Amino acid sequence: MAPTLPAQAALEAMRSAMASYGDISPLSWQMLAAHCRVVGVPKAAVLYASDAVPTSFAFVATGLLRVYVTDADGREYNKNFFAEGSFPGAMTALLTGTASRFTIEALEPSQVVLIDFKRYRELLWSQDDLKIFHIHYLESNWLLAKDAREVEIVQSDAATRYRLFVQDYPDLHKRLPQYHIAAHLGITPTQLSRVRKNFKLST
Repeated sequence: MAPTLPAQAALEAMRSAMASYGDISPLSWQMLAAHCRVVGVPKAAVLYASDAVPTSFAFVATGLLRVYVTDADGREYNKNFFAEGSFPGAMTALLTGTASRFTIEALEPSQVVLIDFKRYRELLWSQDDLKIFHIHYLESNWLLAKDAREVEIVQSDAATRYRLFVQDYPDLHKRLPQYHIAAHLGITPTQLSRVRKNFKLST
């Protein structure tokens, strides 16, 4: 079970994560923190539902969440996982003001900081340090990572996909059920079981 932090500690964890992408001035942080709220998310609870219009995105202080989409046959595809220090959100839906295609669900008891998106966008116009954070975060986590992920899915076999997943997330793969990893890699749990067996034999 993920530990529960005091609200101020959860906010400071977010401030530290943001500072890793660029310095945030005390004034900018004070202005941003005024539009944040710390909440607990029980395991299996939905933080953001598909077909709903979100008004915030989040920072994960403790715990683990997944972003998934369900196809017409009811199959789930795990688009991404968000552990401590990351910022999950339905960004396309937030930018367009439309309903999200994705569901964001807690895989562990989690504690998150909810960030009011409208207020955050207003602050981006006035605070240059927040602009720099935003640009660097998007470049690292949405552009570069997205390109690498798309190439990996199209060009790699199941064994390579799993090896890269373990390489990119050395701790995360130990926290996730096998069927969630399989749904992320685009393979069946049976395929993943064989891949993991061979992976252990070769390491």
